[in-house]
Amino acid sequence: MHEMSVALAVVDQVAEAAARAGDVTAVRTVRLQVGELAGVVPDALAFSFELACAGTLLEGAALVTEAVPGRARCTPCAHEWAVGMPPQLTCPGCGGTRTELLAGRELQIVDVHWEDCGTPQPPTREPISEER
Repeated sequence: MHEMSVALAVVDQVAEAAARAGDVTAVRTVRLQVGELAGVVPDALAFSFELACAGTLLEGAALVTEAVPGRARCTPCAHEWAVGMPPQLTCPGCGGTRTELLAGRELQIVDVHWEDCGTPQPPTREPISEER
C-alpha cells in the first residue's frame, strides 16, 4: 500500500525534526497538503498514519490533510483550469495539448504541533520524500 510508505516517511521526518529540536515530549498534530493528483487516498493515509505512529513519539497524534485541487495552464493561450479527476490535460479554451500542471501534485508536511517540556512549538515545514 503506497499510503503506508507515505505515512512511514511522514513519521520518520517528524521524529527526526523532534529529535533535532530536543526535549519534545509528544507530537499532537501533523498537517499535510495532499494534491488531488498525488495518488494518495486520504482515508487510507489516515489509517496508515495511525498504524505508523504506534510506539513512537507521534502515537495519538492527529493527522490533518488539506486537499489541493489540480490546476493547469495552457502554454499557447495561457488559459487556466481545474483539471479534476480523471485529469483533463487538454485545454478547454483552445484544445491545445501543451499544458503546464500548476498544482495538484503536492504531498508535503505543512506544520507539526508538538509539546516541548510543556511549551507548544512553532510549525515546521518539510517536503515529504517519495523515495525511501
